Amino acid sequence: RPFHVEPTNIVSVNDDMQRVSDEASAMNKRIHYYSRLTSPADRALIAPDHVLPAPDEIYVYSPLGTAFKVDSCTDGYGKNSSLVTIFMIWNTMMGTSILSIPWGIKQAGFTSGIILILLMGILTLYCCFRVVKSRQMIALTDTSNWEFPDVCKYYFGSFGQWSSLLFSMVSLVGAMVVYWVLMSNFLFNTGKFIYNFAHDINVTDIVPGTNGSNKVICPSAASGHPPQNRNVMFSSGNRTGFELFEEWWDKSQTVPFYLIAVLLPLLNLKSPSFFAKFNVLGTVSVVYLVFMVTVKAAHLGIHLEFNWFTENEFFVPEFRILFPQLTGVLTLAFFIHNCVITLLQNNRNQENNVRDLSIAYFLVGLTYLYVGVIIFASFPSPPLSKECIEQNFLDNFPSDDIMSFVARIFLLFQMMTVYPLLGYLARVQLLRQFFGNAYPSLFHVLILNLAIVGAGVAMARFYPNIGGIIRYSGATCGLAFVFVYPSLIYMISLHRAGQLTWPALIIHIFIILLGLANLIAQFLL
Repeated sequence: RPFHVEPTNIVSVNDDMQRVSDEASAMNKRIHYYSRLTSPADRALIAPDHVLPAPDEIYVYSPLGTAFKVDSCTDGYGKNSSLVTIFMIWNTMMGTSILSIPWGIKQAGFTSGIILILLMGILTLYCCFRVVKSRQMIALTDTSNWEFPDVCKYYFGSFGQWSSLLFSMVSLVGAMVVYWVLMSNFLFNTGKFIYNFAHDINVTDIVPGTNGSNKVICPSAASGHPPQNRNVMFSSGNRTGFELFEEWWDKSQTVPFYLIAVLLPLLNLKSPSFFAKFNVLGTVSVVYLVFMVTVKAAHLGIHLEFNWFTENEFFVPEFRILFPQLTGVLTLAFFIHNCVITLLQNNRNQENNVRDLSIAYFLVGLTYLYVGVIIFASFPSPPLSKECIEQNFLDNFPSDDIMSFVARIFLLFQMMTVYPLLGYLARVQLLRQFFGNAYPSLFHVLILNLAIVGAGVAMARFYPNIGGIIRYSGATCGLAFVFVYPSLIYMISLHRAGQLTWPALIIHIFIILLGLANLIAQFLL
């Protein structure tokens, strides 16, 4: 039967159809990109054939950070507002590096530490701009599904492909090793707190520390007393039970092995996407750490004395030759370069990418500065020396400290949910390159996971220094993804367009040399 349709209604229907078509096209591009991360048999990141997935079903994982949904809180068409984009970038970069920032400031000196955090934030942000620009300068019809490793492959061929894989594995395995060391630490202190509380045991550690309800300790001063968790005084008469507990619950001798029973089976799962549902724990943990250091500083007060080049018993100089140890940590702390393209391409207003990325970096740097400066400034010197600040600043609080206990619980559970996701990414990137399948067999996956877990256990057993691990892995993967590749690709692009100038050439060569010097210095200092 004939009927009349108003022209305005036709325009409205056409606009809606076009909008739905654009949404479907954008979604298919994202499906295509994430499908390349898995084999056809592994459906973890592949949409079902009979449906178009909702935008909030796609995840991005960050080494030393959290796992999150790329398109959560979207406008209904797979795009994020600027506020959500800024929060995602902040959430991605805020990882376990924050625990080592106070130690890094101590190694560099208070004044130089603050300056280095600002300078490294600006430098890594500039290199991040170069990463985003590198894809835009490729004269191909469709590079919307590309990430930075794809750009490296385009410019450098198989060398770019395999070198980017190598440095990606360094960042992933380095993150997993740090996680294992920290999980061993948190599990040990949590178990110790629960045992002492359940058996009404009051212990006095042999490590020096302050008195009062807000106790701060110096574990490094008691490093000559084996084992680390030995105590000298307890009120319970059950000495045998207490000593038996300490024998079987040791931070480096036993606890790292207990984690194998829980985490190794999870690593062998074909699809660990269930654990990505707990990504909110990363944000909660960081917010709680900021709250905790604020409360601790309010009780401890400020303890600063400015000695510009000389060191005394309780304070460190404002400038120290060990400053590259902080730059190594900061390279990984500001590292987002391997996934920033994906984050920004989902921004609703692409013209705001520079602004939003700059704001996110500013907030990340502000968070690092706040936690690092507050912990360093409030550390009670005297009676303790600033040299007592540990590579994991939570180690400066005893296991029976309530606020530290809550922080360790949050971080332990968060890391146990993110760890299988990092293992999954390592498996996908490595096994697909060699076997064309992310899960060729249980035997292949088990061998890979045993190697990764073995590295974590060995580090937790013999080198439980997260600051050292972070700075080595950060300087290594940062050399490629932060300093060398973005600068080289930018110079090549300008040269091909006939726009390369001497100032641009000198500046970017200098950036490459800075990255190389940053890596070399980690092994000299």
